[in-house]
Amino acid sequence: MKQDMSSLSRDILSTIVENKEVAPDIYLMTLEAKPISTVAKPGQFAMIKVGDSHCDDPLLRRPFSIHNISGDTVQFLYKVLGRGTQILSAAKPGMEISCLAPLGNGFNILSNKSHCLVGGGMGIAPLLFLAKYIRKNQPGSSVHVLLGARTQKELIAIEDFASQNLDGLEIATDDGTAGHYGLVTELLEKQAWSTGEVNVYSCGPEPMMKAVAHLCQKRKWHCQVSLEALMACGMGACLGCAVSQKGLGAKKYLHVCSDGPVFSAGEIW
Repeated sequence: MKQDMSSLSRDILSTIVENKEVAPDIYLMTLEAKPISTVAKPGQFAMIKVGDSHCDDPLLRRPFSIHNISGDTVQFLYKVLGRGTQILSAAKPGMEISCLAPLGNGFNILSNKSHCLVGGGMGIAPLLFLAKYIRKNQPGSSVHVLLGARTQKELIAIEDFASQNLDGLEIATDDGTAGHYGLVTELLEKQAWSTGEVNVYSCGPEPMMKAVAHLCQKRKWHCQVSLEALMACGMGACLGCAVSQKGLGAKKYLHVCSDGPVFSAGEIW
């Protein structure tokens, strides 16, 4: 059973260290946030107030995966998709921002010999923190990272992943402008680990994660997926991020914010 991490979450007023565009409409925001950095686990997220901390416009916070932690700083990788993220992209260093974090249940990192992280598009956001965590806490295990994007311009944080002393880093693009010409799931199909000896962690578009889950089921690999959902509260109160649970006689729903965002793939597909 997953541990409820909401008891560790706090509403932290953090200072922006940097908020820079790293690819077209994609930003990396660094916060000075020691109360978060000391307790957060890979796969957890924050509900960030994107506007002025003294103003209620926009009213609702936005959820963002924790991308990286270094010392007292916490990083979030996000894409400008609407008014909220547009406002956030204009935030300057030195400004204070309100973060409710860490929230949710993160990845269950098994002590297997091999770990494979599969990310697509902005789904790579929580995987850098995960790769660093596994490498630090299981130095004897192997860590492979497979990253996919539509085109080379949308491939982000590649150098950050490459600096983690990985056992393998492969990329795929839908248009063939970098790495493998095709889907990132095709890279996963080529892997030749023995049954049960690998733990796969995936985040990205739902069709990609579903394909990863089915491949892992076929090969009897452990698989966890990190889901995305629209959220109003991030703590299970609004019930707005429900997903149906697989394999039950009566339909039951899980909530991405409080039961997840990370689930065993078999719970969902």
